[in-house]
Amino acid sequence: MEGARKIMRRSVYNFLQNYQNFTTIAALLAFPFSASVLLSQSFLVPSSSFTIHNRLRALFEAAGLPESSQPFKTLTLKLSQTISSSIFTLPFSLTFFIMSKAYVIHSLNQHKSTLLLYKPLFVTYLCNLFIVLSANATALSIFFLGFNLVQETLVYSPNWVLILSATAAVIYSVILANVVVVCNLALVLSGEGCRGWIAILKALVLMRGRTSTALSLALPVNIVLAGIEALFQYRIVRRGDRSYGDSCTTPAMAMEGMLIAYLYSIFVVLDTVVNLMFFRSCVRVVDQEDMNSCRIGAVEEEEEEEEQSYGVISFKSVEEFP
Repeated sequence: MEGARKIMRRSVYNFLQNYQNFTTIAALLAFPFSASVLLSQSFLVPSSSFTIHNRLRALFEAAGLPESSQPFKTLTLKLSQTISSSIFTLPFSLTFFIMSKAYVIHSLNQHKSTLLLYKPLFVTYLCNLFIVLSANATALSIFFLGFNLVQETLVYSPNWVLILSATAAVIYSVILANVVVVCNLALVLSGEGCRGWIAILKALVLMRGRTSTALSLALPVNIVLAGIEALFQYRIVRRGDRSYGDSCTTPAMAMEGMLIAYLYSIFVVLDTVVNLMFFRSCVRVVDQEDMNSCRIGAVEEEEEEEEQSYGVISFKSVEEFP
């Protein structure tokens, strides 16, 4: 299996080879999705996020989790922000985001048009949403059960609460990261003739033994995307909260916000290229393993034929011996 550094280098090379198409058509297709992500986390969903946060907090309290636990307070806040942002950006994800991915896959494969690739990507994306929701529900249910079990068997202590909360946060992050990686690979697989649950199952098969490489590839791009979101918060949101007497700052802030959203779109496109290069690497390894197994099987058959022929010759030689 190729290393993450080599795959990332090949991804950047292919991105630069198609730089004009990726930074114009693909990035512009992803631009509405990027703008919706940045705006949803800043301006548009504070009230819905507050409502979801109250519902999650009530759910955690009903499950027996302590209200004073700071990690679970942070978890409920982040979950509420993620859910509200996902609901707001869903129409843009189902249209512009998928079209951008379809265009990138078409540009690198050149075997299907973007419109023909949209339908399988759309179906797989809906299945991915169900998988992500199921993974979150399963993880939270296991954490609730484990926390209540430990709370009943062990002496209640703030130290135990802190240790369990930190452990649950780490496990939840690992589960969610693996699910996201599989879903991204399934989207790329949708451009190769399969869709929906079949693409997800094939992605799981290809991911066997290659999870660390996939996570290493996803980490840099997600760090950059998080940095761009933080830049938007610092340059646009905080400046918008301040009082400026000069009204000419509003067009400048709008242009700067569009530039940040465009930069976010470019890395969304690069993430698709990285996933596609990782898929090709996995397929190359699987094909090589199949060829090696075929060669081993052929060698074993030849050895068996040689042994059988040697046995026949030896038997005839014994019969001819006077």
